[in-house]
Amino acid sequence: MENYLAELYERDLLKLRDEINKFQNEDNIWQRADGITNTAGTLVLHLLGNLNFTIGTQLGGTGYVRNREQEFSLMGVPREKLIADIESTIEVVKTSLATVDQSKLDETYKLEMFGIKSTAFYLTVFYGHLNYHLGQINYLRRILEA
Repeated sequence: MENYLAELYERDLLKLRDEINKFQNEDNIWQRADGITNTAGTLVLHLLGNLNFTIGTQLGGTGYVRNREQEFSLMGVPREKLIADIESTIEVVKTSLATVDQSKLDETYKLEMFGIKSTAFYLTVFYGHLNYHLGQINYLRRILEA
């Protein structure tokens, strides 16, 4: 398979890394804006937990155990750690997707979050989820550092 999915995930995870690096004031990574529930840092933790579990564990067999509740409660993780975890997740996603061929994309995905669907369907959902929160992080950064 032409591994366009791995390429797209890597591209946008690199954008996520760049967004976190663009915060001029590191404290703003953990600040909320009026009317917005999550911080940029919280969204990063959420995205990394999601991808490490849904792609790393489910497709790559990494054994990552997700703690979704902690993704939304942990605060103040240093930028350096977030960046290192983003870069680690890039490698997990690339390695996990390297083993995915067309027949695997056509198979039923192991988890049923939106019903019984193909792996390709779920990888598309997870990619959209990444981009949705990436846009939120960009918007938060621009609001908080205007």
